[in-house]
Amino acid sequence: MRTWLNVSDEEFYDETKFAIIPMGFCYPGKGKSGDLPPRPECAPQWHQPLFDEMKHIELVILIGMYAQKYYLKEKAKPTLTETVANFKDYLPDYFVLPHPSPRNRFWLIKNPWFEENVLNVLKLKVGQVLNS
Repeated sequence: MRTWLNVSDEEFYDETKFAIIPMGFCYPGKGKSGDLPPRPECAPQWHQPLFDEMKHIELVILIGMYAQKYYLKEKAKPTLTETVANFKDYLPDYFVLPHPSPRNRFWLIKNPWFEENVLNVLKLKVGQVLNS
């Protein structure tokens, strides 16, 4: 993830610059093809109180299908690929990305437009936020 943002370890792990809020706050267990989805009660219970404590959020990155479906609701496209391909539709409120898991390496290979079209814009946006 850090390389997608074009930031150093020092910047990425600086809690005054980045916060990572998972969709679920506990491990949901293993499923047939990976981890089970996040538990549905976590985000409604915990996200807003956490965001209320963060007064100066300048960029929210929605990583993966679960975060995108939760926050974009009916604005999300039918697939993660379509949502990410149309990332500009969600700016400036949200920046949408696939999950950077090694399991998604095939998605990255299959969608070469992602690195050039999406990551270049993300790197610019993160740089602007960090330098503001």
